[in-house]
Amino acid sequence: METLRLKIHASNPDSEASRRSIEQAAKILRAGGTVAFPTETVYGLGANALDAEAVQKIFVAKERPSWDPLIVHIGEPSMLTRVSAGTNANARQLMDAFWPGPLTLLLPRSVEVPAVVTAGLSRVGVRMPAHPITRALLQAAGVPVAAPSANRFGRISPTSAEHVAEDLAGRIDAILDGGETTHGVESTVVDAGPDGCVIYRPGVITREQIAAVCGSPVTLREEMREEDEAQAAPSPGMGERHYAPRARLVLVGGEGPQQMQNLVQALRDHDAAGQSVGIMLPDSFREAMVGHKAKVYRWGRWDDAAELAHRLYAGLRWLDAAGVTAIVCPMPRAEGIGVALRDRLERAAAAR
Repeated sequence: METLRLKIHASNPDSEASRRSIEQAAKILRAGGTVAFPTETVYGLGANALDAEAVQKIFVAKERPSWDPLIVHIGEPSMLTRVSAGTNANARQLMDAFWPGPLTLLLPRSVEVPAVVTAGLSRVGVRMPAHPITRALLQAAGVPVAAPSANRFGRISPTSAEHVAEDLAGRIDAILDGGETTHGVESTVVDAGPDGCVIYRPGVITREQIAAVCGSPVTLREEMREEDEAQAAPSPGMGERHYAPRARLVLVGGEGPQQMQNLVQALRDHDAAGQSVGIMLPDSFREAMVGHKAKVYRWGRWDDAAELAHRLYAGLRWLDAAGVTAIVCPMPRAEGIGVALRDRLERAAAAR
């Protein structure tokens, strides 16, 4: 299969050439094909969510197990009734606050959504993206689009068209190239029940933001374990093994000076073992590199979790491409978007 590369001009997304690319991608979706496209989180691999045969192509291209459900993307509020059988007050409050945006809600599945989308479950994950290219594509296609991240299953999520091509060129119909994504980690997945909200996957929208809107308890559900994966996952992104580089990922905990010491020790240990090492290096940790020859990815400011999230997957992919056998990475604090960062890093480290 030849994978088309459809370019969007970042400086002029409303140009005639950009509109032609979007319409061509929309035509492919309407015809039952697969298209990778940028969202504000990561690139997604989309197919018509109401066409079971089209959706099955996503699972084949990604080598994704059937137990892992997909998120359905809608371009307009009017499209919600096609994919969901109803909402409650908490869900509607979260929609009002965070849609369009990086929030996925688990809602009752409508009869139009085929079982393959939800792994046979009665609920479907739905979100309305904020990215202008995604919105334009969804509106041009005129159908809801099921789309997980556009990478091989279990691998690092893509934040650029180049990342998508690395994993899926020759396996999908087209890549809509809109440049780098904004946030860099996936959407927050929430079950907004009448008595409280459960976060199934932490993401860009934080627990504190959700609690401020819901006005009811907000809890964080633990991930599935490997022994549970023969059953349908209750939400996308729940598998224990996910987001993984080829290199072994070594996570370094601690706070303040202690974390710096732990990082230096981890580098010494790998130097002594004669391994090829890469490091996700925040700006304030540069002194840890004195006397070491690790490949360095400049991760960003340690006190800016949004910047760290934006650069996380690109950094892991860059170090993988550099051929290192291990990647050393300090763990961000478990607050705000840092909760999502820790979640992704822990899953990536568990993949070995």
